[in-house]
Amino acid sequence: MENILENKLNQQPSPEARSRRSALMLGGAALAGMALGSKAFAQSSGVTDNDILNFALNLEFLEAQFYTLAVTGTTIDQAGLSIKSGGGAAGGTVTVKANPKVAFTTTLLQQFAAEVASDEQNHVKFLQSALGANAVAMPNIDLMNSFNALASAAGLGSTFDPFANETNFLIGAFIFEDVGVTAYQGAAGLITNKTYLDKAVGIHNVEAYHAASIRTRIFQAGSTAQTISQSIAATRAKLDGTNNDDIGVGVNGSASTIVDCDSNGMTYARTTTQVLSIVYGGGAAGKGGAFFPAAMNGTVK
Repeated sequence: MENILENKLNQQPSPEARSRRSALMLGGAALAGMALGSKAFAQSSGVTDNDILNFALNLEFLEAQFYTLAVTGTTIDQAGLSIKSGGGAAGGTVTVKANPKVAFTTTLLQQFAAEVASDEQNHVKFLQSALGANAVAMPNIDLMNSFNALASAAGLGSTFDPFANETNFLIGAFIFEDVGVTAYQGAAGLITNKTYLDKAVGIHNVEAYHAASIRTRIFQAGSTAQTISQSIAATRAKLDGTNNDDIGVGVNGSASTIVDCDSNGMTYARTTTQVLSIVYGGGAAGKGGAFFPAAMNGTVK
């Protein structure tokens, strides 16, 4: 709940923005039960282009469901998209609260959210078309318990509802878009087919546009939203094992720190292993957890 998060954040000192690269990393206690250790994933070897595209399709299913539910209150299959595999196997289910449609009060934000929902749906349809009969079905997706676990891991309280209001929606969107950008950046080098690579880069760029727009809106929302983003960024970096490849939104002296990039001004890249560890909440390889409670579908999972 927003009030719970605000009360929690008001008790915390305001961190220096640039020091977030190292000082905001959460301690082991904050991630109890989510430690990587023996649960670490090994980067897949010998994967095919289809494997990578299916990995991306799983993530696009997640994003498309989140935005479509936030804007319309319905799932993408209820909106007419297929969640079946290319061979006709049934798709999974979505765990979400009743009536998840966000009560937007800002028309421009609502219009932006509708645009992103459309983009993510188009990404699903494009990847399904490119994969054809090789496309995987949508796995089970959790958009309720997963957010509660993330809030707890980030030290923000025991619950978080991304559909409760506009600010919470932006925080939820922040989680997905930043992970998506780093996932496409990291996967690009694994794609051998130049046509597929060109299309993957195209999707990556759109995800980066989404992420920049969302991060800018979080910056404009003020210090509470900014501090929440910093805690979430620290948690993601902790889960992927680097502790330093993620930056929340804030201020560094007289300049903002909206863009999530390294000291060279470059986008961070994550391996499939690191992405899985984040979206599984540190869950075991192939078994899933958090946003994909029964794991992704496909070879890379």
